[in-house]
Amino acid sequence: MWWLLAPHVGAARVAGGWPLLAGIVLYPVLEELCFRGLLQGWLLQRLGGATHAGISAANLITSLAFAAAHLHAQPPAWALATLLPSLVFGWVRERYGRVLPAIALHVYYNAGLMLCALWLR
Repeated sequence: MWWLLAPHVGAARVAGGWPLLAGIVLYPVLEELCFRGLLQGWLLQRLGGATHAGISAANLITSLAFAAAHLHAQPPAWALATLLPSLVFGWVRERYGRVLPAIALHVYYNAGLMLCALWLR
């Protein structure tokens, strides 16, 4: 998973070159395959797809795990800030019944973050 590949991901993401490409494409692909593909898929099988305000228990649990996983390389507030986009990625995964749309959205989201970070730098 991404935190094993890049222990200093915060600084590397805006450094340019391969680390930037990894932050935009590689990490979202790995994260979505692990969290939305494996964990959320497994939880959906176990818990079902019942929703409250459009959010399933599987999506909520997966998103909490996703945010917690970001504590390894990010400050707590930044890790917590991943919760809302994670819920959206999870909703997209459930809406389309596949992981690929969530991967595409996550790549698009990270690209926007990286462009903002480079612009503000």
